[in-house]
Amino acid sequence: MKDSITDVPGIRVGHAQNDETGRGVTVVLCENAKTAGVDVRGGSPGTRETDLLNPVNMVQAPHAIYLSGGSAFGLAGAEGVMRYLVEHNIGFNAWNITVPIVSGAVIFDLTLGDPLAYPDARMGYAACANAGMDVPMGNAGAGLGALIGWAGDLPERMKGGLGTASAVSGNLIVGALVVVNCWGNVRDPTTGELLGGTLDATGTRIIDSYEALKKRQASISTAQQAKGITTHTTIGVVATNAILSKPMATRMAMMAHDGYARAIVPSHTAGEGDTVFALATGEVESDINIVGSMAADAMARAIAKAIKHASSAYGYKAYVDIAGRR
Repeated sequence: MKDSITDVPGIRVGHAQNDETGRGVTVVLCENAKTAGVDVRGGSPGTRETDLLNPVNMVQAPHAIYLSGGSAFGLAGAEGVMRYLVEHNIGFNAWNITVPIVSGAVIFDLTLGDPLAYPDARMGYAACANAGMDVPMGNAGAGLGALIGWAGDLPERMKGGLGTASAVSGNLIVGALVVVNCWGNVRDPTTGELLGGTLDATGTRIIDSYEALKKRQASISTAQQAKGITTHTTIGVVATNAILSKPMATRMAMMAHDGYARAIVPSHTAGEGDTVFALATGEVESDINIVGSMAADAMARAIAKAIKHASSAYGYKAYVDIAGRR
């Protein structure tokens, strides 16, 4: 086991990125998924093909999940994922025409790198071509431009990133992959260690973002409060080899959001597009309560791993820089 979402048989992950511009994408290939779901908890999502994952709709599962930087512009990269899938004859057969289904979500990372550089179809295609079992973490793929600690001004933020983890019980496997670009502080759910968030003016100490949020209540107007919490998102995928109906796959996505809340404080604010996709390959009998709890565990640890594996870049400090000073 790799402690990765690719521990789930049939799941592969690929990254593509441009280090100069600070943009990247990540693709989870899941052509063997039997059912899928999605749950959006943030108030400012940027998503693609999420309505079809509603349990009342016909499509049971997508063929790929696309995660990207570039804000709404980054959704264009999913075109390259579709082209790759068509070339490999992966998709629904509609009157002898292959139609892949690609669901996805984006983060806002335009304050870093080149604000006019967006992931495109070539990058989406390249991520598919790079897909495999090994998943680089930290400043990789869609996590390349991720930042955390949006409670402060730009210089007070820290480097976010991409992480993955898995939970195993007998022959049941649940994996998670996440891009952490959050407003709040991040803690290790196992040890309680504060891993990252908003830095103080000296750039050496992480402030309490929740306390900073409460202080804003007493000092500025309601309109300013609403304006101050914007443009940040954590997006992720959980996958399992469990046999789940489409409604239960949606329940797994909902329970996986508990992992966000365990590792990120605060979570799911109005300016965030926090989204979790869920995939089930339908091989192992299990109870949704067990699957969902394992999904939350894997997600929380994946968030911590994203920050621990991130490295300083584009003028932003990472966990390793701050931890070394303690």
